[in-house]
Amino acid sequence: MKRFLITVLLLSVAGSAFAEWTLDNDDSRLNFISIKAGNIAELHQFRSFSGSVDEKGNLLVDIDLTSVDTSIEVRDGRMREFLFETDTYPSAQLTAAIDMEAIEDIDEGDSGVMTVDANLAIHGASLPLSIEVLVSRLDDDELVVSSFKPLIVNAADVDLAAGVEKLRELAGLPSISLAVPVTFNLIFEH
Repeated sequence: MKRFLITVLLLSVAGSAFAEWTLDNDDSRLNFISIKAGNIAELHQFRSFSGSVDEKGNLLVDIDLTSVDTSIEVRDGRMREFLFETDTYPSAQLTAAIDMEAIEDIDEGDSGVMTVDANLAIHGASLPLSIEVLVSRLDDDELVVSSFKPLIVNAADVDLAAGVEKLRELAGLPSISLAVPVTFNLIFEH
C-alpha cells in the first residue's frame, strides 16, 4: 500500500510539472527596433499577443500585428496597411518544440540558457530561426523566457521588403534597414 501511495504521489507531481504553460500578455514584452536614415534607431512593440506551451513542449505564440505600437499613430497605421497588410495577414505565429525536461531541471530561483529551433510564420512566409533564450524559473508556477541575444529578422526573408520600401517613400527617408532586431521578455504561468 505504501508503494502504491508513493507511486500515485510521484505521478501526480510529474503530471503537474509537464502541465500547460500560458503566456501572461499583461506582463510580457515583445519589442523590435527599426533603423532609419542610416543611424536613427527607434524602439517599437506589439501590445497584444498570446501563447502557450503544452505538456509535450509545443510552443505557440500568436502575435496580433494590428497591435503594433510605435508611439506615433500615423506610423502605426502605415505599418498595419503597407508593411504587415493586416487586412490580409492580421497575425504572425512563432512555433517551436521546447525541451520540457530541460525546463523542469531549472531550480526555483535559477536560470539557464537554451537554444530553441523555431519557425516564424508572417505575411504568408515561413522563416526557420535559432533563438538563444534565458529561461528563469521564478517558482513552480512561473517562468520568464527572455531573449539572451537580440534576434535579427531580415524583412526580405519574410516578404516584407516591399512594405519597408513603401514606408521609406511615405516618410521621405533616405533608408530604412531591412535588418530588424527583436527582443522579448515572456512570462509563462501554470
